[in-house]
Amino acid sequence: MALRTFDPDAFLQNWCEDLVPAEDRPFSECIRTAFKLPKNDTYVYRAQGATTLDITQKAIDGKRANGLHDWYHDDDGKSRSASHPTPAETALYTKLFNASTALPSALKNLTSNAKSTSLLAPISTHLTSRFHNPTPGLLATKSKPARTHTNPYLDLWAYSCRELEWAGPWPNTRHTKVAHHILPIFYHHFACVVPSYAALSVLARLAQPAKPSAQPIRPILDIGSGTGYWTFLLRSLPLDPGMKPLDVRAIDNQISEYRVMWVQDTLNEDGAKYLGKIEGGKGCVLLLVYPQATGHFTSTVMKAFRGDTIVVAGTQTGNGFTGFQDCIVDEWVEKNLAEFELALRMPLPSFAGKDEALFVWQRRKT
Repeated sequence: MALRTFDPDAFLQNWCEDLVPAEDRPFSECIRTAFKLPKNDTYVYRAQGATTLDITQKAIDGKRANGLHDWYHDDDGKSRSASHPTPAETALYTKLFNASTALPSALKNLTSNAKSTSLLAPISTHLTSRFHNPTPGLLATKSKPARTHTNPYLDLWAYSCRELEWAGPWPNTRHTKVAHHILPIFYHHFACVVPSYAALSVLARLAQPAKPSAQPIRPILDIGSGTGYWTFLLRSLPLDPGMKPLDVRAIDNQISEYRVMWVQDTLNEDGAKYLGKIEGGKGCVLLLVYPQATGHFTSTVMKAFRGDTIVVAGTQTGNGFTGFQDCIVDEWVEKNLAEFELALRMPLPSFAGKDEALFVWQRRKT
């Protein structure tokens, strides 16, 4: 059951560095403090497995025991248990997703600065090879050092990278099938994938009308919104001058249970049926965050959509975690939605053992 006393606006306003785990601040203690949970909290966090805050803290305290930090594999899927990134390599990876960072130039710098014998070399090569940015204007090309953005999930994710010795995905990340105990906690309190400032900004630009003075904002339909964290951050995103305020709508059948709900106006409805009531979403942007790979949810919603822009936040490896069990989502779109073309594929903050990306497709002009 979701926390009834949770106030997302107050949470964002009160977020500070003291709530990020550190050597003298255990993860479980920070989560309890931030979300005002009792010390004897025994809530069971369920994802692929089940855990509690105390069990998760024991796993964190165990460090590398039982292969808990074995994220990197060889081509045959065998763990390279001796391969762990340095703290400096982890810091370079997490810095990619700072609000002040321009992702295109940061990826180039990451590749050029990675030593050929380091883990960061194949990681940066992989991230760069999967980066696809043919549409000018969607991504900022210049860094803005003064720009800040409150995103508690990003701060906690960066901590998890440091704690779990993770410096980003590479091709063999597809062999990783088991995550760390931290992940279900993140899923229940935030979302299944971290929204970066760059990703949120892309969505904000996609929603702007071609003629601002004559056309309304394009609603963003967050179908399968879960906790609503992406919707909440989009609604609170500081916009560039001249941009129209965003209209973000959370739609979810609410079958899954989460510990925290970030928006209270989630529409409890099947995604495809909802699209059928609004002309297939014409004039809207479709957002699917970590769409489920089982069943036919992803294909049904994407085929029912009649708008011009589809955005998916999910895995960019064929490990079957999101979208489809037998292929990556961009492969499926290429085969089944020929009327759409890939306008952007960019890395998202990836959990240890994961490889996440933001995909943007736009309807081809006829």
